[in-house]
Amino acid sequence: MTKLKLKPLADDKPVKLTMELPAAVFRDLQSYAEILARTGGATKPLEPAKLIVPMIERFMATDRAFAKARRNAAQSASVSAERSG
Repeated sequence: MTKLKLKPLADDKPVKLTMELPAAVFRDLQSYAEILARTGGATKPLEPAKLIVPMIERFMATDRAFAKARRNAAQSASVSAERSG
């Protein structure tokens, strides 16, 4: 079996999700967008939906338990691949 330096490439195609938010969460998201626009010097209000992706990214990037579990899963997968290869 050929060992290439590159691993299979991740699918970078955006995925569209439709979700329902509780009204209180949506109001908070609107408030956050307004405050961010004011403090960032934006000339027009930010669309609240545009904040969801960066918020989720930031949340996952700073969640230590998630990072540890992800590392452990990757290590387990690597060990399994080495044993089967």
